[in-house]
Amino acid sequence: MGGEGSPLMELAKEMGLAGATAIIVVNGTHPIDMVKTRMQINSNFSITAMVKEEGVRSLYKGLPAALCREAAYTSIKLGCYQPIKNVVKSVYFTEGTDTKKELPFVLKFASGSAAGVLGSFFGNPFDVLKTRMISNTGKSVSLGSAISNVHQERGITGFWRGLSANALRACVLNGTKLAVFDVSKGFVVEQTGLPRKDPRTVFLASACAGVAMTLAVAPIDMIRTKLMNASASEYNGLVDCVVQTVKKDGPLSLYRGSFMMWARFGPQATGQLVVFEFLRNIFGLESI
Repeated sequence: MGGEGSPLMELAKEMGLAGATAIIVVNGTHPIDMVKTRMQINSNFSITAMVKEEGVRSLYKGLPAALCREAAYTSIKLGCYQPIKNVVKSVYFTEGTDTKKELPFVLKFASGSAAGVLGSFFGNPFDVLKTRMISNTGKSVSLGSAISNVHQERGITGFWRGLSANALRACVLNGTKLAVFDVSKGFVVEQTGLPRKDPRTVFLASACAGVAMTLAVAPIDMIRTKLMNASASEYNGLVDCVVQTVKKDGPLSLYRGSFMMWARFGPQATGQLVVFEFLRNIFGLESI
């Protein structure tokens, strides 16, 4: 790994830069996430009606929870990818092998997935709070009130409601995002001769990652949102939610809000990865 210092300090630097990156980017992409979540919850959702009834500021409902979520979730899922990949690389390549060789796609996917699942556990409480705050169509609910409401209704375990769907989503999302980004950078370098750190390389690779993420994650994200917003008795777990949704609205309903998801994932993936690579370069960390 690039830079100096102990592995623990390097990990802290990776996570700190990832968290800072995510907090910067989420301020611009939160309104898109807000609209996407409302579309998933309500098939008759209209952004015009929402703005008319709740005001333009409603586009930023749930932002405090989103900021906390990014600090907890993205700092781990993005910041732990390179350290985990380096460990996998040290095990995969035997002694005497050129460790500068690239890992197979499946191992890059596994590294991203592992970081994503770990991050989802710590970010799940804020995902629950964000979803509840966004889905509220009345007066904006404060973060403190949302915490109190969830605890009163479901106890401490309520903050981890939907964890199975969230972990699955994080596994697929982060594995796809970082593996496709990593591999796409190599492809761009081979085809153009640009350096891996070049902003043009990073931009093109992150755009590919955004499209791949959307196709892979849209159905999982739909089910996760429904589980987090449902009453305690509405669904009997992940599979039951999928079955009921498909029976009621058809299989294509699993992709409801997918355009808004892409509209969010595209700019978010590009913004996160461009800023993250920029900060990594400044602080002496190797390029992903």
